[in-house]
Amino acid sequence: MDAYNVHTSRRDIFRDSALGLVSTISFPAIVGTADMMLKSAGVHLVGYEKIGSGHCTAIVRGAIADVRLAVEAGEQTAKQFDQFVSSLVIPRPFPNLEVVLPINNRLRAITEDGTYSRLSNQAVGLVETRGFPAMVGAADAMLKAADVQLAAYEKIGSGLCTAIIRGSVANVAVAVEAGMYEAERIGELNAVMVIPRPLDELEQTLPVASCWLEERQPVRLPLNIKEPVMEAELLELPDLSTLPVKIQEES
Repeated sequence: MDAYNVHTSRRDIFRDSALGLVSTISFPAIVGTADMMLKSAGVHLVGYEKIGSGHCTAIVRGAIADVRLAVEAGEQTAKQFDQFVSSLVIPRPFPNLEVVLPINNRLRAITEDGTYSRLSNQAVGLVETRGFPAMVGAADAMLKAADVQLAAYEKIGSGLCTAIIRGSVANVAVAVEAGMYEAERIGELNAVMVIPRPLDELEQTLPVASCWLEERQPVRLPLNIKEPVMEAELLELPDLSTLPVKIQEES
């Protein structure tokens, strides 16, 4: 294929695609915003970009109309949380933009990862505090208040850190409430979020502690294969006719 055809094929790939970004100043808010974006239109969640000072950006890809709809829904959701910063829609981004920025290959890396979470398909609860002690205390209170598991925690700068729990919807709701009260008692509560039914793409972008990841193992069938028998070494016996008569008589 010549250079002209390669360039034309690349332009065809990006002709009807768009890039959408919505930014907040809270990790629970950006996860809730991303969840709404996925559920409002046929887009794919590439992931999050955290640039410090609490700023987080959800990045989605899809058809231009779907991305516009998703970004609009995400912006409204972020404003409801009072955490909205900015949003952007870029129709037909050039390949060079995709190569430099982490907005294209990250989704492939996530989906092709050979690990999965044992907490998958459970509700997600997030409690964000300003200060690490408040987050640790909130996590402890949540674990003691209901049957939930602490999946991971996230730091986004400006002293903001988020405890992420998983469990049934009812247990997560009870745990988050307990975590809120404990965080306020110890320090400063910044944001909370409960996502009852996270989609698969949202699952793949959430941080999960390594203890909750399992390597996919190949199926091992019980095969009844006997161990190979080692070949016996053949020993050459002496020719008895060549032995002295005296030894023959003694034998």
